[in-house]
Amino acid sequence: MAVRDSFNGESKSGLMLVFFTAIISGFSIFINSIGVKEFDSSIFTFLKNIAVSVFLFCIILLLGMFIELKKLSKKQWFQLIAIGLIGGSIPFLLFFQGLKLTTGATSGFLHKTIFIFVAVFAILFLKEKPTKGVIIGAALLLLGNYLMIKPDFRFAEGHLLILAAVIFWAAENTFSKYVLKSLSGTIVAFGRMFFGSIFILIFLLVTGRLSLITKLTGAHIGWVLLSSMFLLLYVFTYYNGLKQIKASTAASILAIGSPITTLLSWVFANKPVTLQQSMGMLLIAVGIISIVSLPSILKYAKNFIIVKEDGRN
Repeated sequence: MAVRDSFNGESKSGLMLVFFTAIISGFSIFINSIGVKEFDSSIFTFLKNIAVSVFLFCIILLLGMFIELKKLSKKQWFQLIAIGLIGGSIPFLLFFQGLKLTTGATSGFLHKTIFIFVAVFAILFLKEKPTKGVIIGAALLLLGNYLMIKPDFRFAEGHLLILAAVIFWAAENTFSKYVLKSLSGTIVAFGRMFFGSIFILIFLLVTGRLSLITKLTGAHIGWVLLSSMFLLLYVFTYYNGLKQIKASTAASILAIGSPITTLLSWVFANKPVTLQQSMGMLLIAVGIISIVSLPSILKYAKNFIIVKEDGRN
């Protein structure tokens, strides 16, 4: 049973797992932005996904969870297939194709709006009730990402593909949260990556790109393995964390990844962090605090004021 604390009724262990996911995401985006330049994006995605599928299957065996996999019903297998389709394949292909067709900060900003779509889907389909903390936090996250990324809003075909990918990922997050009621996070993560790999493999066969794998060099394999390790940590921590907390909360926490990527670019790529970006980072941090623990903060402040007044009387 998940350990509960005062953080808005959320599981402490779930929050910590997703916070760790956000940190991983910040590093992963920075590394992938370098590694993907050496690849056909669909090949890169396929190899990463299939590698992570193998790693997750090994984890399932090591943790003695294979019996859970064997006991899955036909309905549950179809649920995992659906997660692989809408989360592990289609959006990746749309996203990387969108990046090829466009440049600029608008693409990055669109990707960071995923928490908005997750919140909407969670309200509609999971009956999650938005709190004041979520509403205030979402506004701060949106403004913070705007200040950090500085989008130009010159929409092109590529931006539409990226927006479509974000909506697919948001839908998958919401559906995964529903499936996690009866399945473990590790099993759901495995289903996403394994069936996602199969769908991408079909795409590569249909488009005739599979033969590009034979042209990979040792350096390519190195990038795949490095990226795969980050992706493995990402899906393992995220889906096990998502099982324990609200979908909207989990998606919002992932916004921490953006400031981390910016700081890494500053340290390793000599890209200076502007005052505007610093303000954006601060707003993102405050926004996440608002989403996770505003009710607890307000309750503490109210009790503090009451104690002060009683002391004066």
